[in-house]
Amino acid sequence: MRYISTRGQAPALNFEDVLLAGLATDGGLYVPENLPRFTQEEIASWAGLPYHELAFRVMRPFVTGSIPDADFKKILEETYGVFSHNAVAPLRQLNGNEWVLELFHGPTLAFKDFALQLLGRLLDYVLEKRGERVVIVGATSGDTGSAAIEGCKHCENVDIFILHPHNRVSEVQRRQMTTLFGENIHNIAIEGNFDDCQEMVKASFADQSFLKGTRLVAVNSINWARIMAQIVYYFHAALQLGGPARSVSFSVPTGNFGDIFAGYLARNMGLPINQLIVATNRNDILHRFMSGNHYVKETLHATLSPSMDIMVSSNFERLLFDLHGRNGAAIAALMDSFRQGGGFSVEQERWTEARKLFDSLAVDDAQTCETIAEVYEQTGEVLDPHTAIGVKAARECRRSLDIPMVILGTAHPVKFPDAVEKAGVGRALELPVHLADLLERDERCTVLPNDLKAVQAFVSQHGNRGKPL
Repeated sequence: MRYISTRGQAPALNFEDVLLAGLATDGGLYVPENLPRFTQEEIASWAGLPYHELAFRVMRPFVTGSIPDADFKKILEETYGVFSHNAVAPLRQLNGNEWVLELFHGPTLAFKDFALQLLGRLLDYVLEKRGERVVIVGATSGDTGSAAIEGCKHCENVDIFILHPHNRVSEVQRRQMTTLFGENIHNIAIEGNFDDCQEMVKASFADQSFLKGTRLVAVNSINWARIMAQIVYYFHAALQLGGPARSVSFSVPTGNFGDIFAGYLARNMGLPINQLIVATNRNDILHRFMSGNHYVKETLHATLSPSMDIMVSSNFERLLFDLHGRNGAAIAALMDSFRQGGGFSVEQERWTEARKLFDSLAVDDAQTCETIAEVYEQTGEVLDPHTAIGVKAARECRRSLDIPMVILGTAHPVKFPDAVEKAGVGRALELPVHLADLLERDERCTVLPNDLKAVQAFVSQHGNRGKPL
C-alpha cells in the first residue's frame, strides 16, 4: 500500500513512513493511492467477529508490506483489550430505528481512544524496529490530548507535547491531560483558541529546524493511522444492524471532519451507507459548505461542545481531493486561496456530488441542552453535548425512517457536567472507578502565550525526557 499527498508534490510513502510523517512535505495530507474494496459476501462473513478481529480484516490492506499479520493482530488485541466493555463499541437503542454507537468505553472516555491507543502501539513497534526517537506535538480541542497521552505515555522513544486552548476545555478534559505525569509528557495551555494551537502544529511540521535533528510525529487526525482506525467502527455498527444486506445511515458530531471522513471511506470500501450527516455546533463552517457551498472562516465561539470549537477543518481537504478527481494541483490552489482570502466555493457539480451522500446541521447550545433533556426524559439516557448534537441532526436531517440511523456517541457525559447541568438533568454522573479521584489529583501544565517561537523554544528545551534537544 502506497500513500500520496492531497497536494500532489510530496513523494509517495509506505505505511510505516506515513505513520511517522503525519503532514506531507508539500503541506498536504496523506491518503491511500488506491482504496481497498470488499465484496458484500466478504463483509457479511465478518458478522460476529470480536472487535479486534474485525479491525484486523478492515485495516490489514493499509499496513500490508509494513507490519506482518501476526504482529498486527497482537497489536490490535492489546489495543482493544483495555476497553471496559466487552463489545468495545456497543450499540444502545434510543427508539425503534435510532441507535447510539457508544465510543467512550476506552481509558479516556472518548472516541479518540479507538485511534490513539492503536497509534501509540504502532509508534512503539515502528520506532523500536528503526531505533529512532521522535517528538509528538499535538493540538487538542478537548479529547485528543488525553487520549494521545494515554496511548503514548509508555512509549520509550517518544516525547509528547500537547497544546490546548487555555480555559477552553472542560475541567475533566483538562485534568485527564494534566494529571498524567512522566518525563516524556508535557501539557501546554495556549492563550488562544484551538485553531491557534492547530496552526502552530502545522507550522512546526513545515519547519522542524527547532528540533535540531529529531523528527515530529502527528497525533492529530492529519495522521492517516487515526483515520484508518476509525473506519472499523462503521463496519462494526452496520454488521450489528443487518449490514451489508441493508444500508445504514450515520450522524457524526464533527469539527475537524476526521471521524465522518472515516465513514465516507467505509462506504467507498464497500459498506452500504445511505447517508452521512455532519452534526456540528455554532462553529458551523462544515454546515455552511454542505448546505450552501460556502467554506468561509468566521469568528470562533466557545460552546458547551468544546471538542467541536474548530473553524478550520483539517481533514476536509481529504474529501475535497476526491471531489476534484484527486487533482493535487487543484487542491493546492484551493488551499492557497483559503489561506489568503479566508474562504472558497467549489464548482456546482462537485458540491452536488458531495450532497448525494452528506447532509448537515448546526446546533446551538440551547438546542443541545433541549436535546439532552428530551432524550433523558424519553429513555433515561444522559448524552454528552456532542452526542446530543448528533441526535438533533439525525432527527432533523434523516432521509428515511426505514433505514437504521446510528449516532456516534463520541464521549461520556461525565466529561461535560456543565452541559448536563444546564440541560436540567437531575441524575448525578459519576466518574468510572479508574478516574474516581481525578478532581483531587495534582496537575502539571505550562501556560504559554499564543506565540509559535515561545512554544518551539519550550519543546526544544524540554524534549528528550527533560534534556534539551
